[in-house]
Amino acid sequence: MPARLFVEEPLEAAGLGPESELSLPPGAARHVQVLRLQPGDEVTLFDGSGDEWTAAVTAMGRSEVRVALRARRSVDRELRRAVTLAVVMPANDRMDGIVEKACELGAVAIQPLMSERSVLRLTGDRAEKKRAHWQGVAIAAAEQCGRARPLQVAPVKTLAAWLAEVPAEAAGQRWLLSPVAAQSLSTLVSVSSEADPVTVLSGPEGGLSEAEEQSARARGFAAVKLGPRILRADTAPLAVLGWVALSEA
Repeated sequence: MPARLFVEEPLEAAGLGPESELSLPPGAARHVQVLRLQPGDEVTLFDGSGDEWTAAVTAMGRSEVRVALRARRSVDRELRRAVTLAVVMPANDRMDGIVEKACELGAVAIQPLMSERSVLRLTGDRAEKKRAHWQGVAIAAAEQCGRARPLQVAPVKTLAAWLAEVPAEAAGQRWLLSPVAAQSLSTLVSVSSEADPVTVLSGPEGGLSEAEEQSARARGFAAVKLGPRILRADTAPLAVLGWVALSEA
């Protein structure tokens, strides 16, 4: 199977055929060089539009790799239900795993958050560097799993600021993961439409405070529990996403 490579520039503008050569961006070029591909070898390119392009390597240089676009095809490997994970960032590097697996499982976006009990706190340049790093993780996951639309990582925000921006009334479902909730995930999934977008709010290692849960409920989030066991902060949102993805399989 040809290597799949993401490029940021819109590929539609390049056209098709012998005259449609373009230079790959540095990350994709390094990937081609690591694989030791040669002129004539095929690669698959995608730009986030939902389409894929078959391309052939035409030239290999020390720092430049050129390819020619040969054919374009539309692909659909997305979930029918658009799922956004709003995740209070766990400590250490566990957010990397959440982003990677969320992209594989089909989430359309992740909103990194900080709450009252957050261990990891990011602001300014450090927050933007982390966001860019996580976007790179999402792109690599999309290249591997076959998605033509990489998951989008939003800028880091506090939970209070993010909730203030959430419309009080909007289409779709909003689920708040809470171990003390009365209703189960299966109940919410069964009563929601597959056409409904879903936003899942998940707390940090110590959970959301009571005031934070109340604020989320006031913005339309329905509390839901995932079972009798307490899941880790990096397990709970992926468990929900896996449930939704498998329900469409």
